[in-house]
Amino acid sequence: MDIEKYIADKKNIIDKALDKYLPNNSLKPQIIHRAMRYSVFPGGKRIRPIFTIAGFEACRGKGGSAMPVACGIELIHSYTLIHDDLPCMDNDDFRRGKHTCHKKFGEDIALLAGDGLLTLAFQVIAESGNIDVIKEVSKAIGTCGVIGGQVADILAQGSKPKVQRKHIEYINLNKTAVLFEVAVKSGGIIKGASRREINALGNFGRNIGVAFQLLDDLKDKDGYVNLYGEKRTKEKAEDLASAARDHLKIFGKKANRLLELANLICA
Repeated sequence: MDIEKYIADKKNIIDKALDKYLPNNSLKPQIIHRAMRYSVFPGGKRIRPIFTIAGFEACRGKGGSAMPVACGIELIHSYTLIHDDLPCMDNDDFRRGKHTCHKKFGEDIALLAGDGLLTLAFQVIAESGNIDVIKEVSKAIGTCGVIGGQVADILAQGSKPKVQRKHIEYINLNKTAVLFEVAVKSGGIIKGASRREINALGNFGRNIGVAFQLLDDLKDKDGYVNLYGEKRTKEKAEDLASAARDHLKIFGKKANRLLELANLICA
């Protein structure tokens, strides 16, 4: 099975699971549940939860025991997008070709929809019965992780280039890469992998996450590109992708899917 087929198959499975986890539109208060579903469906390629599943498989995992964590990761990702789009943050009107949640439902409902997705995420992750995963995810998305990265991004806006350079790597690591890192690590934790394997998965995810952000900056001609130029940004992304692949050597052929995913998003 090629990687595009693998992604399509896993996305289909994840979407079906998300549909079951999310409250039905008809459940009161209907508007909040409509807003939550609107923001989750249709999603992108579900790369982060697929990384969770591929990390689980790299550690010789089989079956669906990683699915609650994978879905929880995607719900968290959707929550971050809703909040990131709000007028008090990036103030975006469109996401994935349609109106952002606050443009469709209003700022108040959008804010609560994000809160609802985050809360539901932990309810879903708890189904795994693994407290270590809950600890890792909580740490990753807290004030020393995703929230911290968002704060740094806000504080850097409008500042001098020297100040922006000081914060850009922190922002890229915490606002973007840390969610990739915990997504991949969680697959290993669910399988009961060794500390060495879990660390390798985390290092892979972190490097790929930063590379992903740099390539996104190249596409949008924003962020890192504005400070360091296209050539340096591309070189750094390539170095990070190479380092990421090196961390997977301990898994041998079991990590082929992770390698293919890395090659795809870093192409």
